[in-house]
Amino acid sequence: MSENTPTPAAPKGKKRLELDPRLAAYKGIWVFVEMERGQVHPVSWELMGEGRKLADVLGVELGAIVLGGDLKQTTTAAETAFTYGADVAYMVADAILTDYRNEPYTKAMTDLVNKYQPEILLLGATTLGRDLAGSVATTLLTGLTADCTELAIDPDNRGLLATRPTFGGSLLCTIQTLNYRPQMATVRPRVMSMPEAQPGRTGRLVTDTLGMNEADIIAKVLSFIPDQDQEKAQLAYANLIVAGGRGMGKAENFQLIWDLAEVLGAEVGGSRPVTHAGWLTADRQIGQSGKTVRPNLYIAAGISGAIQHRVGMEGADVIIAINNDPNAPIFDFATYGIVGDALKILPALTEAFRSRLAVDRRAG
Repeated sequence: MSENTPTPAAPKGKKRLELDPRLAAYKGIWVFVEMERGQVHPVSWELMGEGRKLADVLGVELGAIVLGGDLKQTTTAAETAFTYGADVAYMVADAILTDYRNEPYTKAMTDLVNKYQPEILLLGATTLGRDLAGSVATTLLTGLTADCTELAIDPDNRGLLATRPTFGGSLLCTIQTLNYRPQMATVRPRVMSMPEAQPGRTGRLVTDTLGMNEADIIAKVLSFIPDQDQEKAQLAYANLIVAGGRGMGKAENFQLIWDLAEVLGAEVGGSRPVTHAGWLTADRQIGQSGKTVRPNLYIAAGISGAIQHRVGMEGADVIIAINNDPNAPIFDFATYGIVGDALKILPALTEAFRSRLAVDRRAG
């Protein structure tokens, strides 16, 4: 090719990104195993299942990070991580890590990352996980994509493709942090499905030390007060949910939602406009700015199905949508759709379920 020959133009569309060769040494996918007082948050195992898929695509190991104050508890959590797909568990057991505090947990995490160099680090978007992820990303000077709804690998450059809603939930965007390591993302509980455990599966256990003194840590744990509020909705792990939207018309009509939920033994939820209007309390909001749910059955009455709501409930096994607009977006992904007035259909469903359940009880 002569010096005067023009350089071929890059193809329109996707811009090809290439990895900085200096970062090629970073290998492997890590999942932070969130544990408080000996109990592992289920989002850790959900992420372990997703991490296993990503690791298989890249042909690398899946690692678990287990931090805690009790050696027996952290070892048990590491061994459980193996059953959910981890190949190796990096463990730090130190009395300073008994209760979560940002400073020692950030040091433990960043020390492990700098020493073993994973290319991807995943954390649950819980209260603890969000706090830790932000400080770790800042300390490591890397990127962090929060509240992801989908994770994938770019086949061209091995980069993490992290998808999340944006512009108030009206659009989905995919973010790539290519020339920084590790690539970090948080995922809310129930966004990913729970993998099946493989009892007896084992892996390598790598132990490390924290190297901190209690006197050097500013934050102190004075006492632990457990959450005793039993009135909050337990939507995240409900198997049956009946939810209502703005199409219910007014707050009084939500009694129809409650009536059906009572017959089914279901939780009650709603869309963002409903909670903003005060028809339901904020702890019952489902969607990007509310709870993410994966019930066996989700009944949506008067909900249009905008992206903001969809990302919070599309993981349900069966979705029954009731809406008087045949062009409502929710019908595009609902399992069954009923076009009609929810104020008339809900009472009929309630009575039908009540009669059927009564027959089943007599037969049983």
